[in-house]
Amino acid sequence: MAGPAPLPMLPPPTLLPLGDAALLIRFATSLTDLANRTAIGCAQALARDPVPGVVEVVPNLVSVLLRYDPRIVALNTLMGEVRLRLFGLSFDAAASPAAAWTIPTRFGGGAGPDLEEVAAALGLTAEAFVAAHNGTTLRVLATGFAPGFVYCGFHSEALVLPRRNVVRRSVPRGSVLFAAGQTAITATEIPTGWHVIGHTDFANFDMAALPPTTLAPGDQLIFEALA
Repeated sequence: MAGPAPLPMLPPPTLLPLGDAALLIRFATSLTDLANRTAIGCAQALARDPVPGVVEVVPNLVSVLLRYDPRIVALNTLMGEVRLRLFGLSFDAAASPAAAWTIPTRFGGGAGPDLEEVAAALGLTAEAFVAAHNGTTLRVLATGFAPGFVYCGFHSEALVLPRRNVVRRSVPRGSVLFAAGQTAITATEIPTGWHVIGHTDFANFDMAALPPTTLAPGDQLIFEALA
């Protein structure tokens, strides 16, 4: 009997120096589930077993940024240490257990002015879209762009829609956004080209807290519609 299929693997990452005190570990040039899981697993592994001289490990959608102190570790030494630690890295083995969250959300109306348009573009009623959207357990892909802004994915191909052609100058914190097979949550007031489908009181950013964000890359979440 054949054994289990081997885990998918990515090509070796690209190591890119950024200035004189940062190194980018890039696993892909476009967003995929595997590249994102690998970036998250890499960041978690490097946080658990840090390279001397590294002062910050920041995962992104398909990369990991290392900030380091050049007085403690030279760039070539850091790159060698990173290559050693990434040798044979498996995202399943590297990833830490994920926290699970439920995000209560008001969909449509003033809370989500684009909901009807989004549903119609996908050939669904608003109710059917919300049910499909909330029926998928999403994963936190990254936090970035603005303080506490969180990217969550991935939706099925049936729920993939491009961003809007017109950028809104400002949406309030707690806006639930939808585009490109992902859902995002704003934690500050920002401009956006994403579709605004709802609003949540869940706050993912507290400047006085450490860490300042509640959700972490790799966390799992579901959206729950409020009446």
